[in-house]
Amino acid sequence: MSSAEGKASAPRHDDTDADDAVFKALASATRRRMLDALKTSDRTTGELCDRFPELDRTTVLQHLRVLERAELVIGRRVGRARRLTLAPLPIKRIHDGWIDEYARAAVDLLDRLDA
Repeated sequence: MSSAEGKASAPRHDDTDADDAVFKALASATRRRMLDALKTSDRTTGELCDRFPELDRTTVLQHLRVLERAELVIGRRVGRARRLTLAPLPIKRIHDGWIDEYARAAVDLLDRLDA
């Protein structure tokens, strides 16, 4: 239904596959912790592995691949090291397309309940 009828419109998505990849990446608590580690500064792959002693290197690299496919992390070579950087644009796209729309709908619903 349209916004004119008092209902929030469905979120618009230019790239559903990209959004699905972001949601899949964020579904894992381990991957969210990896993003948290990259939020404060870039890290090498080795530094990131050191922050997760409970995981072997192969498992960390598998999680990183999921984050890179979702374009949440960018890896680049600097000499022999691979530097990992948080890429916040996919999260902003999810916020703008989903979270913001649903937050507005929730506020509208609460306003109607108070009336």
